[in-house]
Amino acid sequence: MSFSNDRKDPRAEEFFSFEITARYGDLARAGVIHAPHGSIETPTFTVVGTHAAVKCLTPNDLRAVGVQVMLSNGYHLLRRAVMIDAAGGLAEFNGWRAPTMTDSGGFQIMSLGSGLGKIVSMSEEDGAISSNVFSSSSARSEQSEPDDIPMLDKSSGGPVVRSASSALRANEYDSEKNCSNAPGRARNLTEVDDEGVTFRDPYHGRIVKFTPELSIATQHKIGADVMMAFDELTSFGDDYDYNVESLERTRIWAERSLREHVRQANLRRGKPYQALFGVLQGGRWQDLREKAAHDLAAMRIRGAEFDGFGLGGAFEKERLGETIKWMTRILPENKPRHLLGLSKPDDIFVGVENGCDTFDCVAPTREARHGRIYTLDGDINLRRSEFASDERPLDPECDCPACCPIRHCEEPRATRQSSGLLRGARNDNNYFSRATLRAMLKSSEPDEKARALSLLSRHNVRFIIRLTEQIRASIIDGTFDELKSFWLKRYYGTIKS
Repeated sequence: MSFSNDRKDPRAEEFFSFEITARYGDLARAGVIHAPHGSIETPTFTVVGTHAAVKCLTPNDLRAVGVQVMLSNGYHLLRRAVMIDAAGGLAEFNGWRAPTMTDSGGFQIMSLGSGLGKIVSMSEEDGAISSNVFSSSSARSEQSEPDDIPMLDKSSGGPVVRSASSALRANEYDSEKNCSNAPGRARNLTEVDDEGVTFRDPYHGRIVKFTPELSIATQHKIGADVMMAFDELTSFGDDYDYNVESLERTRIWAERSLREHVRQANLRRGKPYQALFGVLQGGRWQDLREKAAHDLAAMRIRGAEFDGFGLGGAFEKERLGETIKWMTRILPENKPRHLLGLSKPDDIFVGVENGCDTFDCVAPTREARHGRIYTLDGDINLRRSEFASDERPLDPECDCPACCPIRHCEEPRATRQSSGLLRGARNDNNYFSRATLRAMLKSSEPDEKARALSLLSRHNVRFIIRLTEQIRASIIDGTFDELKSFWLKRYYGTIKS
């Protein structure tokens, strides 16, 4: 199919669309995103596979727990983009063969210089900023060693860096003082200017320049159904004046992203259509959030416009709904909205009732690997000794492979019986007990531990997916408020079963 560089891709409306199938209240809606690799029923949770795969889980594992879409990261996949393209795109490369998204990589780069916490809780007494310990893991994708990426001249210098892990830990708990408001100055490991972001790769020590054009070209090669425009992430350490400057830079980067999207689509006209979402920033200021919504909703480049929108940046937890509403009441109704980096149940409920359709976060799988397990009566730390003899399932109301293995054709006795870990693994109710899973998780046997990581990851992902399925059903049948009240009261501990 041929079309001019001065015109938008005519495949856009044919191969990517969003329909609203039910509404509740002012902004909540259930819908369907139609994408080249399949349809996505919303609201739903997007599982994160940063490097094109979800740790400890196979594509079949994801399908079995109801995952509809996977998000990977453009920055981390940069070197492999050509190989992924040759394989037929991300969905073919990783065997997922279903809808995919890619983040621009902006968050990963900015997080080298700003705090990782997506939500912070503001003290009413003294105005101090403190990280919400669970929300601080709500990064847009996992920070791990990147692939090689194009370098600038090494003689250009750059800040001396600590190890990546120590730098990230410092940023996670000290986001306010680890950033500078001055334009063009290094923000810890990064230097932001109007052209893009220059940073020293903490793993190889190389100086790298990442621009909107490089981000979009890379995401096109990766071939996801949905891509994100390149944006600048600010933190709560950045004041209003810096956010004004940053928002204008993000607006310009959005224009450049959209222009490059049109160019790439023309060059790759034999490939499946890829949608591009604009990403809204603006910090905690209403006028900036509203400006971002107006600017991106109205943006047109060579006849092309954004196919949807990502809601990004740092949010005050107490004002999350209000902040989201500033944007969604302005954005066009007929385009999907993705809330970047959040997955806690209360955040999902707030997001949905204020007009968000999809969510992503690494927390469910990351926390599962560290033994933090989601249950309807609140999270538990499975590594604690109190669960060493607990023969109950993780969550008696869950239908995941760990809690209901017979439904998924799992065989608990397939693990090594000689290890002694199978005592209580399968019983009259056919489930893996907490005691068994704890023993497997702490096992020195690699196969035992790997299976525990897989089962626990599937449990946490299924827990969040099942929540979004229930929310979708409640929007359709008009019981959203009742579901929210029951769910949050029970999960956060005011009532117990």
